[in-house]
Amino acid sequence: MPKRPLPGLDWRRIAYHVLASRAMDDLEEATNRNRATVPKEHLVLYQFSARGHDVAQCILGALMTGERDAAGAYYRSRPLLLALGLPFDDALGSPLGRAGGFSDGRDIGVVCNLPNRSGPVVLPMSGDVGSQYTPTAGWAQAITYHRDVLKDTRWAGSIGVALGGDGSVATNGFWSALTMATTLSLPMLFYIEDNNLGISVKGEMQTPGGDIARNLEAFGNLFVRNGDGTDPHQTATLLQECVTHVRRGAGPALVRLTVPRLSSHSGPDNQKGYRTDAEIAADQARDPLPRLRDYLVPAVLTTAEWTALEAEVAGDIERAVTAARARPMPDPVTIGDHRYAEDRDDVPEAGLGGLARSERRALGGAPTAADGGEMLRFAEAVRRTLRHELEVNPKLVVFGEDVGKKGGVHLVTEGLQRQFGAERVFDTSLSEEGIVGRASGLAISGLMPVAEIQFRKYADPATEQLNNTGTMRWRTANRFAAPMVVRMPGGFGKDVGDPWHSLSDEVRFAHAYGWQVAIPSNAADAVGLLRAAMRSPNPTVFFEHRSLLMTGDGAAPYPGDDYVLPFGQARVVRAGTDLTVVSWGAMVHRCLEAAERFGAAVEVIDLRTIAPWDRAAVLTSVTKTGRCLVVHEDNMTAGFGAEVASVVAQEAFWHLDTPVRRLAPEDIPMPYHPVLLDAVLPNVERIGQEIEAALRA
Repeated sequence: MPKRPLPGLDWRRIAYHVLASRAMDDLEEATNRNRATVPKEHLVLYQFSARGHDVAQCILGALMTGERDAAGAYYRSRPLLLALGLPFDDALGSPLGRAGGFSDGRDIGVVCNLPNRSGPVVLPMSGDVGSQYTPTAGWAQAITYHRDVLKDTRWAGSIGVALGGDGSVATNGFWSALTMATTLSLPMLFYIEDNNLGISVKGEMQTPGGDIARNLEAFGNLFVRNGDGTDPHQTATLLQECVTHVRRGAGPALVRLTVPRLSSHSGPDNQKGYRTDAEIAADQARDPLPRLRDYLVPAVLTTAEWTALEAEVAGDIERAVTAARARPMPDPVTIGDHRYAEDRDDVPEAGLGGLARSERRALGGAPTAADGGEMLRFAEAVRRTLRHELEVNPKLVVFGEDVGKKGGVHLVTEGLQRQFGAERVFDTSLSEEGIVGRASGLAISGLMPVAEIQFRKYADPATEQLNNTGTMRWRTANRFAAPMVVRMPGGFGKDVGDPWHSLSDEVRFAHAYGWQVAIPSNAADAVGLLRAAMRSPNPTVFFEHRSLLMTGDGAAPYPGDDYVLPFGQARVVRAGTDLTVVSWGAMVHRCLEAAERFGAAVEVIDLRTIAPWDRAAVLTSVTKTGRCLVVHEDNMTAGFGAEVASVVAQEAFWHLDTPVRRLAPEDIPMPYHPVLLDAVLPNVERIGQEIEAALRA
C-alpha cells in the first residue's frame, strides 16, 4: 500500500509538469528518430531527454517558493524550469532554434534561463559541466548581503539551489562551491541526481565509491541526505527536509537522489555502445512515472481524474507545439545585438543583472579631471578609487584571495576591510573558478562585484566562468547580464620576472566576447577607467601592471572623486610629426623615454583600453606621420600589436611611407633573473633603435 502523499504540496500540479516534461521528451525523441521523414525545421539539433529525472525535479520545483530563490541548473533540468513557470511554447520553441524565448536562437535549446523579479529565478545555464555551482553560491551569498547589509526583507528565507549530475561532482566548480557554502554557511542546496553515468563513464570513476553523499557525511556544516529519486514519497520527504534546513538559516545542505536515465545521453548518442541490454532494462523498470501514478491514485486523484489530467497535458502540449513551430526563425540582422549593453533609454535593460540604469546614472561622473589633486602612485590611486566607490555605492563589494585583512599581495586594498567591514571587503578561498563564478551570481542579483585575481596567470582556472560571464547578455538575448570588475595584476615586476607572476597575455581578453579590457599606464587613468568599470553595465578586466604597482612610474595627480574616463579613448601623450608609436601599460613609459632623443619627430599614443580600442586616434595619427611602430609586452605572435598593425595596414595603407613595425618579446616566457628579463623585454635602447630604423626607412 503506497504511503499517503506528503501534505503541503500541490501534487496535481507536480503530476501535470511531470507529464508535460515526459510528453516533450517523447515528442522530440520520436521526431529525431524519424528525421528522414520530418521537415528539417522541426528537428531539434541538440536533444537531451530528462526522462527519469523528471519526477524528482518537479517536486523540487514545487518547494522553490521563496521570493528570491534561484536555481543553477544544467542541460537535463527542463522539468524544473517547467515547474517554475517556463512557458510550454518556449520550452519547445527554443530547442527548435526559433526567435524569441530564452536565447532567440543563439544557444542550445536545453541551455535555459528564467528571469523573474518577483519569484524563483533560473540562472543562465551553460553548456559546460559543473559551471552552474559557483554562480549559485554567489547568489546564495547575495541573499545574505541583500538581507543583512542592505536590509531588503524580500530576500529573507530565500535559497540558492544548484542542480547537477553525478559526473559534475568531479569538477572544480562543485568543490569550490562546496567550500564557499560550508565555510560561509550559505543558504544553498546541492541537488545531485545520480544516474551513475557521465555520458558513458560510470559513477565510480567520478567519485570514490560512486556515492558523493556518503563521502561528504563527515563534512562540517553540511546537512546531507541520500535516497531514491524514483520513490515520490522519499524524494519529497528528503527534499523538504533539506529545503527547510536551508531556509531557516541552518547552513547548506546536499541531497543525492538516485534516478534512472531512460534514454541515451543525447539525441546523437547510442547508449548501446556502452550499456548492456540488461542495464538498460533495469533502468526502464525503475521509471518513476508509474510510481508517481500509484502514489497519487487514488489517494489524491481518482483514476478518471488522472486520465483527464493526461488528456489535459496532451492538449496543452499539442497547442504549444503548434505555437512553437509557428514562431519565426531568428533574424540574422540582429545576431550582433547584446554583445555589450546598449546604454540608451530606448533599449531595454537586462532582465536581471547589475545595477539598474537609474542607479548607475545617479552615481554621476565627469570626463574632465579636477585640477590640483595630490600626486599619487598607481597603487594608492586604485585604493582611493575603490574606497570612494565603496562609500557611494552600497551594492559594491570587493573580494579575492588575501584582499581583506592583508590588503592584497600588492597592498592595494589595505585598510578597506577595516573601514567597510568583512561583509563588503572579504577574503576568498584559493579558487579562481570560485572567485569569478561567485562574482557572476552576485552580479546577477543586482550587486557590483569587484573581484581580484592575484596575478594574471592565476586567471587560467577561471576560463569557463570568464567566458560564460562575457557571453551571458548575448546568449540570453538581454535577459541576463553580469557586470563586474576583475582586477588582475600582471606583467614584469621591478627588476624581476617569472613565467607565473609576470605574464601579461592581455590579448586573450581582447579576444574574449563581451569583456571590456583596461590597461592604464598611470594613476590618473587608473582612477578614471576603474570608476568607469565599476559603473558600467558590462564586465571589465582591469589590468594593474606589476611594475607600476611596485614603483613610482605612472604617478600622477589625483583627478578627483568624480572622474570617469570613457573606454575606447586613447591619449596622445607626446605629439610628433614623423612616426606614431602605439603602446599601453608600463611600456608607455619606456616608449616616452626612448622618444625624447628624437625631438618632435615621434608621436606616442597610449591606447589605455584594448577592448574597445581607439582605432580612430591611431589612424588619425598615422595618416599624419606616415609611419607606425607598435610596442608591447605580450608575445609577438598574435599579440594585440598584430591587431593594431593589421588595422593600420588595411585602413591607412596609402598614407604609409614604410611598413608597420612591431617590437615585442619573441614568444619567450618571462624569465626570473634581471639579466634574462632585460634580454626578453623591449627596453628603452631597443625601442630607440626601432624608432631610428623606422624614421630612416
